[in-house]
Amino acid sequence: MSKINKAIGEIQNLTQMAEQDQWMNRIHPLVKLLLTVMYIGVTVSFDKYDFSGVLSMAVYPIIIFILSDLSFKNALYRMRVVLPVVCIVGVFNPFFDKEVAGYIELGTTADGVMRTLVVTGGVVSMLSLMVKGFLTVTAAYILIATTTIEKICYALRLIHVPKIIVTEILLIYRYITLLLTEAKRVVQAYSLRAPGQNGIKFSAWGSLVGQMLIRSMDRAENVYDSMCLRGFDGEFFIGEKVAFRGRDAAFLLSGIVVFVVFRCFPVFEMVGELF
Repeated sequence: MSKINKAIGEIQNLTQMAEQDQWMNRIHPLVKLLLTVMYIGVTVSFDKYDFSGVLSMAVYPIIIFILSDLSFKNALYRMRVVLPVVCIVGVFNPFFDKEVAGYIELGTTADGVMRTLVVTGGVVSMLSLMVKGFLTVTAAYILIATTTIEKICYALRLIHVPKIIVTEILLIYRYITLLLTEAKRVVQAYSLRAPGQNGIKFSAWGSLVGQMLIRSMDRAENVYDSMCLRGFDGEFFIGEKVAFRGRDAAFLLSGIVVFVVFRCFPVFEMVGELF
């Protein structure tokens, strides 16, 4: 029960964050959507051995976290389920790619012998894939945390994503809370009928899932009837159109310039050579 309540609370907190009146929240949703897609594309386009290049792309989320006043600690907590799955993708690379990519000097021993650590290509590619996964998931989180689902769907329609897909995304996001609420009621009813029992018996899983499915179908029909009564014809409307302002264009151009510079030039290496 506590896990369901926690999940509902997390969704509500994320929605409240997206509705805040922060500077980043006021940026046009299409600009944030385009920059997020471009950022993910540029980040994953780096070679698997170009670890410094991938690491340099961390500049964008760091800047956005500062501008949007987002908590990095809370972001890590909300991404705790996805990040391990993303990071485990390249965990087997060191076992298959054992070609030496470089050496790290660890200092000298008492006898004056230089100690070095051999770094293989598998280790470099593993770290590169992990950082890529972390940065792309973080960029998606920033988009969701600074933009409401209605504005994201509005941006999708501006780039002519089919309306049926946009409507499905909106309804799925909105219906998650209702589904969790129904699950909470079912679990609560079961616990009242089986006091003192730890969890739900495996033999009761089938009937409980079936009841949830039936209740969800009934709720879905009621929701659809309400939408039809309000004139729903399959098209998504956000209400008033969001104006595209000069700051939105400046933010978009700035993001594109940053992505191009960090993709075409080894910025970290150039800065290291200066110092």
